[in-house]
Amino acid sequence: MRRLFPLPTTTAPSPETGPDAGPDGTTDREWTLDELAAVYAYPEADDPVRSGRPGWLRANMVSSLDGAAHHEGRSQPLSGDADMRIFGVLRALADAVVVGAETVRREGYRPARARAAFAERRAAAGQAPAPAIAVVTAGLDLDFSLPLFTEPLVPTLVVTGTGAPEDRVRAARAAGAEVLFAGEGLGVDPARVPGALAGRGHTRLLSEGGPRLLGQFAAAGALDEMCLSLSPVVAVGGAQRIMDGPAVAVPERFALVSVLEEAGFLFTRYRRF
Repeated sequence: MRRLFPLPTTTAPSPETGPDAGPDGTTDREWTLDELAAVYAYPEADDPVRSGRPGWLRANMVSSLDGAAHHEGRSQPLSGDADMRIFGVLRALADAVVVGAETVRREGYRPARARAAFAERRAAAGQAPAPAIAVVTAGLDLDFSLPLFTEPLVPTLVVTGTGAPEDRVRAARAAGAEVLFAGEGLGVDPARVPGALAGRGHTRLLSEGGPRLLGQFAAAGALDEMCLSLSPVVAVGGAQRIMDGPAVAVPERFALVSVLEEAGFLFTRYRRF
């Protein structure tokens, strides 16, 4: 994995001491999981960048060169080994993975698994062995017999509005899911989702979409960080962008934090000002 942009928090070799670092400070080897974990570490609660926010909501999405968020309805065709490695690290650092109901249905979501390589790090941070999956849904149109609800290492969370159908709320709870409310009536208020999850101790949040949910988070000002994998493929077609939601009054600017490259993929990380 090649470093293309200075990474102040990384433990990777420096230009002065790294035996495999070039004169421009780049490295041309596969980074270890510990190095990647250091690069993608969440800001601490007392970090000024958090600005008193209840948690830190990071998004991770992959896009083709021509801006497609998926191919034929699924993101997997845009991915690859390098992308999945970053995907795994981001999951391993999170308290909860936040995802929309449509993405759960389309991508066949399963419970997050515990990874031995991150067990010590998660224990030291006071985290469960694996992140919880938090499904954001207004109508709870979900199959509660699936492994996501019946076989999770950490109970799956369902985030909905106070007016959600009572029979569906009961079905979710009967399946072992914990139901959280973040909105009045039938809708979910995206600005309230981080607070609802923080109330359960989940402050390191990772959103994996889909585009509609991510667009709602961004429009509500709830998105703190964007990790975008640029895939070296062209998809064409009419696929969505990585965000699909209401337009913001003024485009919000994010600052570039880091760029990594491997196998033609660019792994960018942007943070809100």
